Amino acid sequence: MTSRDFLTDFQHMSAVGATAGGGVDRQAGTAADLQTRAWLRDTFHAIGLTEYQDTIGNQFGVKEYIPGAPYVLLGSHLDSQPMGGKFDGAYGVLAATHAARRVMEKIDAGQLTPALNLAVVNWFNEEGSRFAPSMMGSSVYTGDLKLEAALAVTDKAGVSVADALAAEEVHRCDSAPQAAAYAEIHIEQGPILERAGNTIGLVDATWGAKKYAVTITGEQGHTGATPMEQRKDALYGAAKFIVAARELVDQFPEGLLHTSVSTLELFPNSPVTYAGEVTINLDLRSVDTTVLADAEVVLAQQRNAIEAVAGVEITQELTHQWGLMPYHAAGLELAEEVASELDEPFQYIKTVAGHDSTNLKEQVPTVMLFVPSRDGYSHNEKEFTTDADMLAGVDMLTGVAERLITGELVENAL
Repeated sequence: MTSRDFLTDFQHMSAVGATAGGGVDRQAGTAADLQTRAWLRDTFHAIGLTEYQDTIGNQFGVKEYIPGAPYVLLGSHLDSQPMGGKFDGAYGVLAATHAARRVMEKIDAGQLTPALNLAVVNWFNEEGSRFAPSMMGSSVYTGDLKLEAALAVTDKAGVSVADALAAEEVHRCDSAPQAAAYAEIHIEQGPILERAGNTIGLVDATWGAKKYAVTITGEQGHTGATPMEQRKDALYGAAKFIVAARELVDQFPEGLLHTSVSTLELFPNSPVTYAGEVTINLDLRSVDTTVLADAEVVLAQQRNAIEAVAGVEITQELTHQWGLMPYHAAGLELAEEVASELDEPFQYIKTVAGHDSTNLKEQVPTVMLFVPSRDGYSHNEKEFTTDADMLAGVDMLTGVAERLITGELVENAL
């Protein structure tokens, strides 16, 4: 398969769920997501991979060389954020598919001797926009999330994950291909590589993150008639909490803490009734776990002050977290050798975003790679990576996969 084949496939894939602004809207389990999965299924078959889906909807394209042996997994995810970019996740799945095809061609030509089997994977619901939490498919695969709990999750319309997956009408297996090693390539979703003029990022660690469901409870009342001093306005309390979360970053050295409030729901949401209850999602991330701990302490103090001023009660429930954990040193060494052989400018880099590799690296040797994102845009229709950088990434992932399939990283990890 040529570079032109990859770019043509990327155009076809990006047309499914395309938005007017140049992005895609393919939230997990929607018609657009299922259509893209069907396109990937056809692509798997065309290059000689057999599709295999597990019970949480992870979609594998497998090639068995050694019966009973575990697999080198290559992949990412096809689902998107609402009005998201067309590169996030999807680029990595397609790059994995083309890398797998190149590896298979070398094996067929007698230029590589496989010690493991090979599979491409499209992880279900990495984004977590329609169904929470994010990285759902890989979390079930690694045992970090129970299958029953994942299938029971519902979206805002009350549709469950199980219902959404049933619409695909495919055979699902109770087991999944066992991984011996994993590699993923992704757009950076930040500006570091572009600013440095480097094509490849070798991810050496992930930022720690903590996510919370925060509920602000007051007492609803009439927007006009209720005396101001009597009001327990939950939205007022939520507004002060949101500002406090945003300004929390100013109390730490620049760049060490990222905070976001990304959702807001209020009840009763009537134009003549101020809110009695508001729920929001709070996201804290840092490269330093002590900063995360200190941020929680500071925010707790501010939360108490907001409760007193606004006359509300604020509860904060941890829903999802991961720590600051390094990627495997042997995998970084392998990836550096490949980048050097390809003469691609590279650097070590940390990922602020979570990825499916965040889960996989806790169980098997894992290589995580980045290519540049123009101006750092992501989860936005402006998301963009050049053709040249995408193709360089495919070459990079192919080189890594060629080494993995011979068992090199697995042997080094033993």
